[in-house]
Amino acid sequence: MYPLIRRYLHRVDVLYLALCVLCSALSVVVLVSLGYSQLGSNNKASVQVIASLLGVMLAIVFSTVDYRALARAWPLHATVAWGLVLPTLFFHNVNFGVLTIGYDAGGTSNYSWYRVGGMTFQPAELAKISFILTLALHLSQLRGQVNRPKNLFLLLVHMIVPPFLIHIQGDDGTALVFLGIGLVMLYAGGLSHWLVGGVLAAGIAGGGALLMLKPDLLKGYQFQRIMAILTPEDPALSDITYQQNKGAMAIGTGGLTGQGLFSGDHIFVPNAWNDFIFAYLANVLGFLGAAAALILLFALCLRTLQTALRSADALGRYICVGIFAALFVQSVINLGMNLQVLPVIGVTLPFFSAGGSSVVMMYFCVGLVLSVGMHARSSHLQAGPVL
Repeated sequence: MYPLIRRYLHRVDVLYLALCVLCSALSVVVLVSLGYSQLGSNNKASVQVIASLLGVMLAIVFSTVDYRALARAWPLHATVAWGLVLPTLFFHNVNFGVLTIGYDAGGTSNYSWYRVGGMTFQPAELAKISFILTLALHLSQLRGQVNRPKNLFLLLVHMIVPPFLIHIQGDDGTALVFLGIGLVMLYAGGLSHWLVGGVLAAGIAGGGALLMLKPDLLKGYQFQRIMAILTPEDPALSDITYQQNKGAMAIGTGGLTGQGLFSGDHIFVPNAWNDFIFAYLANVLGFLGAAAALILLFALCLRTLQTALRSADALGRYICVGIFAALFVQSVINLGMNLQVLPVIGVTLPFFSAGGSSVVMMYFCVGLVLSVGMHARSSHLQAGPVL
């Protein structure tokens, strides 16, 4: 047993796994404090502990699986992932015994959840992993010929259809993350700089024109959240800005070392355990705690890209780039929400926000990165030294 463990630790990227565990440990400590000071129970922290332990085991298991086999098995995982997503497009809070399909967890017409008894699961998290695997396989098969019209058209269809389906669910935050992942992966696959600039410019101009021609395209609360960023002093938007104002106040009053984990003298932020966990963390641990969380996330992003550069093939490289994009885009959007520079769109902070399905699926991504790194190391050892 011990020789097997030693051999595994010699092959795996221990630092990468340790960074993830540190993020989870810090998250649990902060959630315990939140349970003590605001929630009156440690249910959120307990679920986070279970999800993190399960996630670590899942990461270890999948790190030993060939990522190429997982990518080639796309008909299986794509069918399962999107087979779970599709019913939520048509069923909204429909009960079948203890199962609720299209559960609206936040009261914002976001029907992207399943509820089983007292537990919830968001299939979009599983679909996100399948999306990264299938798009990585698609890019690797093109062998750098991304800019050919036919190839580019098929890639754009591959990139646009999944977030469109997530949009129909009502989860526009996750749809935006899907788009960000797709764009970063296409850019890494060799998409022309001119095309990137053109697509972004056309998207911004087209989106603005579409909203002007059809202002009811956005739901009422979505439009108000955007206006809350542009005109935060508008008294008519006080209900919309309340959460972000409290979040900004919590961050601003944290000082250097914070108000203490269990002091009880914390700024109340609605739903702080979820989208606004960073605001609460900065309030109780101060600038030093917030900086530590950001350094951990930055180190994870950097290590993911380093693994991409060491990959033995293009498929592994694109998988790591996709997972880097998921980490980076989610972190930027979530921090922008907490700092009042982006509207609240329901995007969690990876590893830190409470949520069983999101934590477990994030560790699944960790397992994929570890698998790419282990196979790259094995290929290097088999090749031997260059004389």
